[in-house]
Amino acid sequence: MNSIVVTGATGALGRLVIEELLARVPAERVAAVVRNKEKAADLAARGIDVRIADYNEPASLAGVFGAGDRVLLISGSEVGRRVPQHTAVIDAAKTAGVAQLAYTGILGGPDADFDLAAEHKVTEQAILDSGLPYTFLRNGWYHENYTAQLPVVLEHGAVVGSAGEGRIASAARADYAAAAAAVLTGEGHLNAVYELSGDTAWSLAEYAAEVARQSGREVAYAEVPADAHLGILTGAGVPESFAAILVDVDAAISRGRLAGTGGDLARLIGRPTTPVAAAISSALA
Repeated sequence: MNSIVVTGATGALGRLVIEELLARVPAERVAAVVRNKEKAADLAARGIDVRIADYNEPASLAGVFGAGDRVLLISGSEVGRRVPQHTAVIDAAKTAGVAQLAYTGILGGPDADFDLAAEHKVTEQAILDSGLPYTFLRNGWYHENYTAQLPVVLEHGAVVGSAGEGRIASAARADYAAAAAAVLTGEGHLNAVYELSGDTAWSLAEYAAEVARQSGREVAYAEVPADAHLGILTGAGVPESFAAILVDVDAAISRGRLAGTGGDLARLIGRPTTPVAAAISSALA
């Protein structure tokens, strides 16, 4: 029996994809590729086939995919190392003869003109070059990218950024997971490209106002120049290379690069996307 295989299955997105898959298909059809067997013990206990491999060790990927499997390649989290990591997975998938390779890229694909998109663009091209049937899931921004910072926001009474009045069509991580499960279990998604984003775009000033409304605290958006933004992030302990990427993303937001509301995500999941206000409410609870 062919499997639906999720790489990076114990990560934040991977676990949500697994849950969505289990709501659609029997556990014995689902396989989880993970680096750490112990972290996946709960998945194994639920009847999921746990396969051990590491993006950084291509030899470990031999045998984790089978002919006819449907595979979700969740992009690695190590910016700067992702091209060789992803290439190793693509090569293993091609060798196995998988029936579908879905990939979580970034909104805009080849047109995304910011630094964080670079490795995603190279990966998409590598998948095209492989000749494998593909599905590109170009994920927009996650609500959680912002709500995870709420304790700091509330402490300082400010949402700090350099995005100007740019708008962000974010959605919940669970929304993107549901979309991934839909294309892995449904039909008609081969060699398809989906630009995934929330139904509504918002500005950081609007986000700050909503946090203030829900928390009952004084919170405002503090716009700072890019160099000052970089200094604030590095001062808070963010490594300079990653801080530079975050500042570059804000510049992309100011240019409207994460504002698209094309509706692909809502169509795939069959419901409206989660509003950012709901994500704020959950994070404050």
